[in-house]
Amino acid sequence: MKTKTLLACAALLFLLASFGKPSPPPTLYLIGDSTVNNPTPPQLGWGNAISTYFDTTRLKVRNNAKAGRSTRTFITEGRWEKTIAAIKPGDFLMMQFGHNEGSPPDTSKAGRRGVLRGTGEDTKSLVWPDGHPETVNTYGWYLRKFIREAKAKGATPVVCSMIPRNEWKDGKVIRASNDFGKWAAEVAQQEGVAFIDLNDITALKYEKLGPDEVKKFFPGDHTHTNEAGARLNAESVVDGIKSNKKLALNKYLKKL
Repeated sequence: MKTKTLLACAALLFLLASFGKPSPPPTLYLIGDSTVNNPTPPQLGWGNAISTYFDTTRLKVRNNAKAGRSTRTFITEGRWEKTIAAIKPGDFLMMQFGHNEGSPPDTSKAGRRGVLRGTGEDTKSLVWPDGHPETVNTYGWYLRKFIREAKAKGATPVVCSMIPRNEWKDGKVIRASNDFGKWAAEVAQQEGVAFIDLNDITALKYEKLGPDEVKKFFPGDHTHTNEAGARLNAESVVDGIKSNKKLALNKYLKKL
């Protein structure tokens, strides 16, 4: 009888300890290129600034983006494999690619990042100098891979269109609405996931400020922002989150 009583007490203590142990907070994983993660002063990516807009006691932010990567090389270098392995149910995955995908895909230095244009199932077979083969897919195919594998792990994917470059025509910022921005939106709609039109949200802000003010955000070229530009782009991400009331990320934003 004494043994049974001790076992019952031990079981009760274990149960109480289990109830008392808080579950770990969810994580927002960011994947993309240097416009998302660029900790090289004076340049900064919006992903390096985004955590200041969240309550990080309730949501962790993990910036896995890497400078110079495309959807294709993010996978071939094993970066996606490490990211998806870490994702757990309840997490979020935010992706923003497009700046490095534009070259014709091949095995040269210039073409190693390139993808096929569009969202279809077209492929291109390559053989690298060391003999290993690679099948190159469309931009949309790579985004679908990220989305579907994140969903399978119980995470919530969010697709962002690429931030605009400091390029103007007739007083307007040049959009990606005919290529990578358009394709990102199409894939998000097809897969039934949230889409943030970061390209247009930020372009509208740039146009309101004007070319002279916007130029101050780009200390070295027309693609990479400084800290002020990164914060403006991070605020555009937040604007996109707030515009989608169904997106659970809203409840982790700081109340400003």
